[in-house]
Order: sequence, then structure tokens, then C-alpha cells
Amino acid sequence: MVQQLTTETVSPIIYPDSDGEPMAENTEQFRWIVLIKENLEILFANHPDVFIAGDLLWYPVEGNNKIRQAPDTMVIFGRPKGRRGSYRQWEENNIPPQVAFEILSPGNRAGKMADKLLFYQRYGVQEYYIYDPEDIELSGFIRNSNWFESISEMNGWVSPLLKIRFQLTENNLEIYRPDGQRFLTSVELAQHAEQERQRAEQERQEKEIAQSDAEQQRQRAEEAIAQLEQEKQRYQALLAQIQRTS
Repeated sequence: MVQQLTTETVSPIIYPDSDGEPMAENTEQFRWIVLIKENLEILFANHPDVFIAGDLLWYPVEGNNKIRQAPDTMVIFGRPKGRRGSYRQWEENNIPPQVAFEILSPGNRAGKMADKLLFYQRYGVQEYYIYDPEDIELSGFIRNSNWFESISEMNGWVSPLLKIRFQLTENNLEIYRPDGQRFLTSVELAQHAEQERQRAEQERQEKEIAQSDAEQQRQRAEEAIAQLEQEKQRYQALLAQIQRTS
């Protein structure tokens, strides 16, 4: 009797691009997510091997779509920029995000944040920052071997990987780029761009005025030289006439 062989069809694992949760629970949380993500994009705009994402699902383990997190902002050094539906680590040379940011909201309870901290610690994040905009509190963790160590003083802290500086004031958190420029909101960036445009326009107009003044001075000098030449010719003609009559 010949035994019939059957092949069992295994359904491919689906890695959803969305977890069904909103990017932010309120306007302040959203503002901070955009502020950090977009300013980091600007900071690393000329680095093609730095990928930055906001609220993108990260799957660290192939074959398990339940193991995942969507950091409010994450930074990956060594991966190219580009569009992604999710970050599947095994398709990215197995490089995990090195820096993660979370912005606290009413929905981020202590238990949930503890789970995220353990997740980021387990799967290779090097720097992890948590900001509470309501209480203006910033916490940070940095990897030491296989564990996170809490950063004791965040005011003035400079990220070893990003080189950005965190400055806590009485009413706000300010973040500064390595060149000393403060992270700006989209409105402030637009205002700054408009100011730069107006400054460039003013410089252009001043240059045109200076060129016009220089041209007028050149013309006046040429007219003065021509007038002197005419006076010289009249003097020479008069002198010749005197010599003929003497």
C-alpha cells in the first residue's frame, strides 16, 4: 500500500502596519512628537544612513507579530532613509533602533510605561527618553551592557548618540542641536524661514542700491573726465590762437 503524502500549507505571518491606536491622545502630546521627530529629521537631513520615524511599528523578532512597539520617535543609525510601513528588524540587517522617545499622556499608565522600558531594554535600544509635558519632567535611560541605567541629572544632559542637549526650564523643556540652535516648532520654523527670506531680500536690495550708487559715481566720474577733456581742448585751442597772433 502506497501512503499518500500531503503538504500542509502554512499561512504567512502578517505584520500589520498599524496597531489601531491613535498616534497621540491630545494636542500637546502630538506637538511634542512632531517637534522631536521633525527636528531630528532636519538635524540628520544630510546623513543618508540615519532613519527616523514617528509612531512606526517596530517588530524585532521574525515570526512573532505580537512582539512589537511603536515609539513616539525612534532613531536608527546605519539604515537608509525611505518609506516603510513598519520596521521589521530582520529586514534591516537586524539593526534595532538605538534611540527611542516617548511622550507621556493620560493613557500612558505606569504599567504600560514599565512594559515599554523592559521592551526597549530587551531589544537593544541604547538611549531611552520619556517626557511628561504636563509636569515638565524628563527621564532618561542609557544602556550599560544588557541593562538600562537611569540618568541621574537630565538638566543639561547631552545625548551621546544624537549630540543634542536637554535643558529644563521652569515652564518648558528646550532641546538644542549641537550647533546651539533650539529645536523649533513648525510655526517657528516657518517664521524663521520667512525672516531669512526677508533678510536675504533686504541684502539683495542693499546690494542693488550699492551697485546703483557705484554706477552713478562711475558715470559722474566719466562726465567729469569728459568735461576736463573739453576744457583742455578749449585751452589748447586758445593757446594756439594766441601763438598765431603774437
